[in-house]
Amino acid sequence: MEIANRHTISPEKKILVGVDALASIDPEMLDDSYVYVHCSFPIPSPGFLIRVWKTTFLNDCHSAAKSQLVHAENISYAPQWTLVPEQGTYSFLLIFSALPKSCTLFDLAEEIPQPGGFLVKGISRNKTDVYRITLND
Repeated sequence: MEIANRHTISPEKKILVGVDALASIDPEMLDDSYVYVHCSFPIPSPGFLIRVWKTTFLNDCHSAAKSQLVHAENISYAPQWTLVPEQGTYSFLLIFSALPKSCTLFDLAEEIPQPGGFLVKGISRNKTDVYRITLND
């Protein structure tokens, strides 16, 4: 990726930020970590289609907190579909906003207005917030 209009800041220059600006930043915004869920899907038959809805969340099992899906790799968002290979396992990545620091157990839930959404219950939180799960049809 090329960036136009590059500017360099010399080490001698200091950037000053006012106290009012710092105080106005929501502390939640300072934590820019994400949760990465690597999903494997065993392909049940040739010609199988999959997709993910933007209403897919990580739900904290001990509070009402929900982490939102912010990005998906190698899978289409509904209403589009992804045609998977004819056999084997298909993999894709879901990236979510940060879970609350107090969260120790969460569910991965695709909340959709029709049958067929996936649900993986009771995922134990780890220090890296990187997970590998297998989804079944």
